[in-house]
Amino acid sequence: MNLARSFSTWRKYRQTCNELGRMTDRELNDLGIGRDDIPQVARRAVR
Repeated sequence: MNLARSFSTWRKYRQTCNELGRMTDRELNDLGIGRDDIPQVARRAVR
């Protein structure tokens, strides 16, 4: 069960990183996010 939850969390993290990574710098800036902040934002999104 814990393994399935970990995998699900990892998938959500990767999906969030990928979606934010596809955005332009201007779109990210409108959201108040820098490219360097993407991993941290993705981690917060899966909590």
